[in-house]
Amino acid sequence: MIDTHAHIDGAEFADDLEAVIHRAKEAGVRKIFVPGICLKDTPHLLEVCKTHPDFLHPMIGLHPENIMDEDYHAALDQLEQLINDTTIAIGEVGLDLYWDSTHKSEQMEVFDHQIQWAEKYGLPLMIHSRNAHAELMQLMEKHRTSNLSGVFHCFTGTEEEARDLLSFPGFMLGIGGVLTFKKSTLREVVKNTIPLSRIVLETDSPYMAPVPNRGKRNESAYVKFVAEKLAEVYDTNFDKIVLQTTENALKVFKKVTFFNKNEKFPDFFTS
Repeated sequence: MIDTHAHIDGAEFADDLEAVIHRAKEAGVRKIFVPGICLKDTPHLLEVCKTHPDFLHPMIGLHPENIMDEDYHAALDQLEQLINDTTIAIGEVGLDLYWDSTHKSEQMEVFDHQIQWAEKYGLPLMIHSRNAHAELMQLMEKHRTSNLSGVFHCFTGTEEEARDLLSFPGFMLGIGGVLTFKKSTLREVVKNTIPLSRIVLETDSPYMAPVPNRGKRNESAYVKFVAEKLAEVYDTNFDKIVLQTTENALKVFKKVTFFNKNEKFPDFFTS
C-alpha cells in the first residue's frame, strides 16, 4: 500500500517516529508521501524524509490555511527554491473556506501560483479543497489544457462534485478514514460514481483516524482499514484494492520508484 498523504513530520510523531514507520511497514505500507504546508516547517519535513529516503517522499507547498501566517509572496519565492529532484509533488495546496472567506482572493492567488509550479516543473498537485468547490473548479478550468495531474485530497463530496473532479483525467481522488465513519455518505458516492481506477489511499495522519481507531491519533498503518472498507464498497478482495490503488498512485507520482533491484514484483506492475 501507499499512503499518499501523511503529515508524518508533525510534532505529533516527534517522540515515536521510528515506531510509527515500523508499524506502517508491518501493516503493508511501502511508501508514505509527506505534504508540505508552510515555509517554516519545510526544512524539518525535508530532514525527516531524508532519514528514510526510499520510504518517505516529500512535497513542497503552501497550505491555504497558512498563507496569512507568513509574507506569502516571500514564502512562495523561498519554497520554490526548495523544489529539487526529491520533490514528488506540489502540495498541500488549494482552497479552504470552511472557517471564513476573508482571504479568498489571496488563497486563489497562491493556489494559482502553485498550479503554475506544477506546470513549470512537470509535477503533480496535492490539492486541498474544503467548502470551496466552485472556486476550485474556476481555477482548475483555467488550467484544463495544461495536462495537469495530481490528487484531490480527502474527497468527501457529493456525486456531482465527484463527477466534476473526475473530468480532469490526470487526477485521482484521495480516500481516507471518513469512508469508515458510521454516518458517512461517502461509501454510496464512491460506489455509485468513482471507478476504482481513480482512487488512491491516504490517511491524512495524524487527523481523521478510521474506525476502529476513530478519535485517536491517526498513523499510516491505519490505511489498511480504508483499504478493507473499499473492498467492501466495491465487493472485491483486499489484494485487488491494494494493487489497483498502488498502480493509481504510481501513475500520478511518476518520480517514485516502488521496487528496488532485489525485489520480485507481480506482473501487475509490468503490464
